[in-house]
Amino acid sequence: MSIYTQQVLCNLSGTLHSKANKDMIKILIFDWGDTVMRDFIQYPGPMAYWPKVEAINGIKNALKFLKNKYILCIATNAKESDTKLMIKALERVNLKKYFDYFYSSNDLGYKKSNSNFFLTIAKNIDAKTSECVMIGNDYKKDIIGAKLTGMKTILFNEKTIQDDFCSADDIIFSMDDLPEKIKNLDK
Repeated sequence: MSIYTQQVLCNLSGTLHSKANKDMIKILIFDWGDTVMRDFIQYPGPMAYWPKVEAINGIKNALKFLKNKYILCIATNAKESDTKLMIKALERVNLKKYFDYFYSSNDLGYKKSNSNFFLTIAKNIDAKTSECVMIGNDYKKDIIGAKLTGMKTILFNEKTIQDDFCSADDIIFSMDDLPEKIKNLDK
């Protein structure tokens, strides 16, 4: 991404952030791979059939806490998994029960970071984008596209990558911090 493009996005992000803060948060949309479940790139095929699957550290407690206050969705760009296979993988780590809605780019017809990916999810849930928060680990795919629709965003930066993530409303390095960050965005 060029410096100019990033500056335009950051300026636009500030404008969208001030507009988005008018509505209370109702919906939390989580990216799947490396945000909710560990993406082991050495395993081919759908995650549901991998010999080893695991949840991201701290995600179960965060979901447990947030489930009582918000509608929780999970969304993925996974090439080899449709929504049914994503659900099957979530069942293997006992996380399916926390989510109300499940979406994959294979089923939606749009990939993240395409704004239509995020707009379609909000429309399907009958929510305004300003009532949604996208939580994901990929700045370009998860954060920028969601921000351009008016969603609030939280970047999960578990690898502590140093960069200017200006389109993210907040950044977390551990899922243990997520409930507090959501609370702060909802003020």
